Amino acid sequence: MPPAQLIEVLQHTFGFSAFRANQEAVCRAAVEGSDVLLVMPTGAGKSLCYQLPAIARGGTALVISPLIALMEDQSAKLNALGLKAARIHSGLDRETSRLACREYLNGQLHFLFIAPERLRVPGFPEMLAKRRLSLIAIDEAHCISQWGHDFRPDYRLLGKYLPALRPAPVMALTATATPVVQKDILTQLGLDHPVRFIHGFRRHNLAIEVVEVSRPKRALLSLNLLKPQERRPAIIYAPTRKESVWLAQELSANFSTAPYHAGLEPEHRGRVQREFLAGKLEVVVATIAFGMGIDKPDIRTVIHTALPSSLEGYYQEIGRAGRDGKPSRTILMHSYADRRTHDFFYERDYPPVDELDLIFNKLEARPRHRTELAEELKDKLYGEIFDTALDKLMTHGGAFVDFDGNVARGDKIWRQSYISQANQRMAQLDRVLRYAESYQCRMAQLVRHFGDDDDGRRACGQCDVCSPERAIAQKFRPLSSREREMMFAIIDELQTGPKSTGKLHQEVCQCNGFSRDRFEELLGAMSGAGLLDLEEASFEKDGRSITYRKAVLTSEGAELRGSDTVTVFVRDTGQEPVRLAAPKERKRKGPELEAPLSPEAAALEERLRAWRREEAGKLGRPAFCIFSDRTLRAIAVERPRTEEDLRAIHGMGSAKIAKFGEAVRAICSEAMTQTQG
Repeated sequence: MPPAQLIEVLQHTFGFSAFRANQEAVCRAAVEGSDVLLVMPTGAGKSLCYQLPAIARGGTALVISPLIALMEDQSAKLNALGLKAARIHSGLDRETSRLACREYLNGQLHFLFIAPERLRVPGFPEMLAKRRLSLIAIDEAHCISQWGHDFRPDYRLLGKYLPALRPAPVMALTATATPVVQKDILTQLGLDHPVRFIHGFRRHNLAIEVVEVSRPKRALLSLNLLKPQERRPAIIYAPTRKESVWLAQELSANFSTAPYHAGLEPEHRGRVQREFLAGKLEVVVATIAFGMGIDKPDIRTVIHTALPSSLEGYYQEIGRAGRDGKPSRTILMHSYADRRTHDFFYERDYPPVDELDLIFNKLEARPRHRTELAEELKDKLYGEIFDTALDKLMTHGGAFVDFDGNVARGDKIWRQSYISQANQRMAQLDRVLRYAESYQCRMAQLVRHFGDDDDGRRACGQCDVCSPERAIAQKFRPLSSREREMMFAIIDELQTGPKSTGKLHQEVCQCNGFSRDRFEELLGAMSGAGLLDLEEASFEKDGRSITYRKAVLTSEGAELRGSDTVTVFVRDTGQEPVRLAAPKERKRKGPELEAPLSPEAAALEERLRAWRREEAGKLGRPAFCIFSDRTLRAIAVERPRTEEDLRAIHGMGSAKIAKFGEAVRAICSEAMTQTQG
């Protein structure tokens, strides 16, 4: 189709005067019959890229979509344009779905939206194949990939239904596919030579901020952030349904607020969505069930009150802010406790392989109903545990489950696929944690995550790392004269080459009383200012890989001199910086800052240090993230025997007591027994 005709469809059917960036090339490829993989950010106009070609090619387009809200929103907009769109999903009654099928078979539809699980209904794929489709659009295509952040088993099965619906071109669309996920999408859909369009992950009007804050303080911080009118409308993402309801109630006294989560009735969710779009609600406090297909251009703020489960999901959620191109801000709140929550969900969602084996070993070629199977295994796998294990087994080919719930034995090589996906899920959590704790440009990290390394070298200039003085969720201040003194001491030490951060602290700071926490803040500030890089490294010891961080001086840092006026910002914790000794004394042993340990306490401290190294190796984290040296020394002196004893020690919060308290008390108890013996 000539460009002039594409413009004509754009203007007369959709009412737009011109294409947005990259849209025209995508539409032309689809109109010409090519399969297409389109990865384009939220709000960049992906929907038009399948809708316009579908109209230009004539006939009916099939749109496979994972969320009811997404289908409802897009079909309503198409109908408002005078086009005929129908949808079939679990939220509709049977007669409505039958009417949609009749309209499809009679050639009365421009678009038919379906949920992926409909293809498992006996006879439904055959019904679709009775008409020649103009185009097949698979929205949120990252759901196909087991390496994606929002994997859906029914999406994984789409590839086997597509051949019967050809020769219609297939367009896979998503906003959040890494290079690995992109490759898997094409493999699973059987797209051999698609035209690929991977565009524009950088959001120029979005300022990203990440702040470490304890859970009890997050509600008040959210309230204070949203008090100024110019920061609303807003979306707040909460980690659980219960928290979304509670936080919405807390905020509703100050501005119109409502919760949104998958446990609410469909009518209720629809009302919240409509009122938010219409401007009657200023804030929605939601779980991740909210947002897909929400086209509200003036959202000024997106807040996450907990660590998200993946960078892909996080990018998609913050992308709902500022679609009108005006400056907007996102704030991510986190603490170590968030990782424990994710670990809990991981253990719930990825049962041990031997639990899946219990089901697999009971299966035969002859189908059995899942209720019969569940009854037989109820003493070993009960309720949701059985359901989760069976779902994973089906996803990875170890079981076949039809739409009526009959289960048959599948492929016996399912284990490696399952283990790989579980490992990938854990890796996603690790990447989110590293992102939250990093000192690099927030936007540049996200751009690189999606495979654009060239653009990922450019800093955004507006996140809390690039422009800390403009942060709104936390305070930053320029370095004090004492901290600048220490900064130049660190630079001097790194002139000879990279050093582990632990060794660097020991050689430069420890004798001056500069705590490890303050030292890490200073290193982060220097990294954010481009004076040094903080890199993950590892070494082998006793057959294990030990992970640590090292500091590497950049060219900018190497050229910095004490007389330079470079401004470096550090988080303002409200604490007075410690007084430093003169730089010329920094390598001396220095006077003792604390009383020497008794022989018994010193021996216990060494045992605790060895345990801390081992735990850090398991978690892939620096040792100080387990306990600081100060906390370790206090444990060795106090020898805590109860949880109350642990709480009295500096640095022992509830999260660390829950994770490490039992092990620490066992080590102390064993040491005391040996001493008494």
